[in-house]
Amino acid sequence: MRPATATAAAVTTLIGVGAATVAAGRHASSAALGASRPLPGDPRLTVHGTGSGRVTLTRSLASLRRGTYGLEGSGVHAVVGPVLDDVTHSADTVVRRLERVVAGGLRPGSRVRFTPQVHSGDPADALGIPHADVLVPGELGALPAWFVPGKRSTWVITVHGIGTTREHPLNLLPFLRDQQFPVLNLAYRGDKGAPRPPDGLSHLGDSEWRDLDAAVRHAVRHGAERVIVHGWSTGAAMALRAAANSGLRDRISGLVLDSPVLDWETTLRALAGARHTPGPLLPLAVRAALGRTGPHGDRIAEAADPSAVRVPVLIFHGPDDTIAPWRYSRRLADERPGLIGLHTVPGAPHAAMWNADPKAYEEALRRFLTPLM
Repeated sequence: MRPATATAAAVTTLIGVGAATVAAGRHASSAALGASRPLPGDPRLTVHGTGSGRVTLTRSLASLRRGTYGLEGSGVHAVVGPVLDDVTHSADTVVRRLERVVAGGLRPGSRVRFTPQVHSGDPADALGIPHADVLVPGELGALPAWFVPGKRSTWVITVHGIGTTREHPLNLLPFLRDQQFPVLNLAYRGDKGAPRPPDGLSHLGDSEWRDLDAAVRHAVRHGAERVIVHGWSTGAAMALRAAANSGLRDRISGLVLDSPVLDWETTLRALAGARHTPGPLLPLAVRAALGRTGPHGDRIAEAADPSAVRVPVLIFHGPDDTIAPWRYSRRLADERPGLIGLHTVPGAPHAAMWNADPKAYEEALRRFLTPLM
C-alpha cells in the first residue's frame, strides 16, 4: 500500500472509531439522563405465591428491606409492609405483609420490582383527599400540579426526583394534611402532561429548578406568605437552587431534602452504571452529557455550599444510597450544625427514606416543621 493510501486509510479508521466513540457516549448519557426513565435500582423479583394478607417473593436484599414499599409490574401496583418472619417459607423466598393491591393482580410468576412510590393515582383516587388540578405557568409552558388546601399561610411545595412521578410525594400527603399545610404537588418538565425538555434529558435539577421557581411564584400569588420546599433526589437539588437563586427566595422559609443530589457528576456516573453502561464508557457518558446539557457541577456545588444556606434545612439520607452518595449530605450538615439537620436512615435505597421507617420520618419532620408553621 502506498504511503498516501495508508495514511488515508488510517485517518478514515480513526474518524470511524471517533464517531463510534462519540455515539457510544451519547447513547450512554441518554440512558442515564432520559427524562422519563424509571429509577434504576433493584432487579425484578418473582411472585411465588399469595395468601391472606401476604405475598411470597424471591429472596434478595431488596425483598428483605424493612419498611413499606410499592410493588410495580406489568399492569400491577401493590403495597407491601414488613417481612413476616413467623410464616413458613423456603430458603430462597421471603414473605411480606401484603397491604393492598391497587391495580392488576399478583399471581405466581408475576414479575415485580420495589419502588418508593406507594400510591397510584391522584390524591382523591389514591387517598380520598379532595384536591384541585391546577396549572402553574412555567418557562416552557403550563405545569400541572395537585393542590390540597389547608388552613395555614405557609405552603409546602413537594417536588419528586428522577425516575419517579408526582405520585411519590403522596406518601407524605396525609401527614402534611394533618398538619393543616396547603400542599402544592408539582409536575415539571419531562413529566407526563408537562412540557418536554428541549433535549429530552433530565439535567438533574440544574434547569428544572426554574419550574419550582414558577411554583413558588404561583403559591405567593395565591396567598402563601411563606413556602417550605420538600424535594426528593433531583427535586432536592431543585430546592437548593431555588433557595439560592429564586427572585422570591425571601419567601422560602425552610427546605426538606430527601436523598439530595449534591454532586452532578457522581450521580450521573451512578445512574449510567446502574443502567448497565460498561465501565470504560462512563467517562464518555459524562463528557457527552456535559456537551449536551452544559456544565452543571459548579452551579449545584454553589447552591449546596454550606455557607450559602440561609434557611433551616432538614436532610433525610442514608449510607445505602448508591445514586446520590450520603457523604455529601453528611458533610453539608457537619459544616452548619445549627442550621442544617441530618436524619440518617440506614438500610434505605435512593429516595426511599420514608419507606424504611415512616413513623420515625414523620416524627422528625413534625419536629422540624413546628417552628416554621
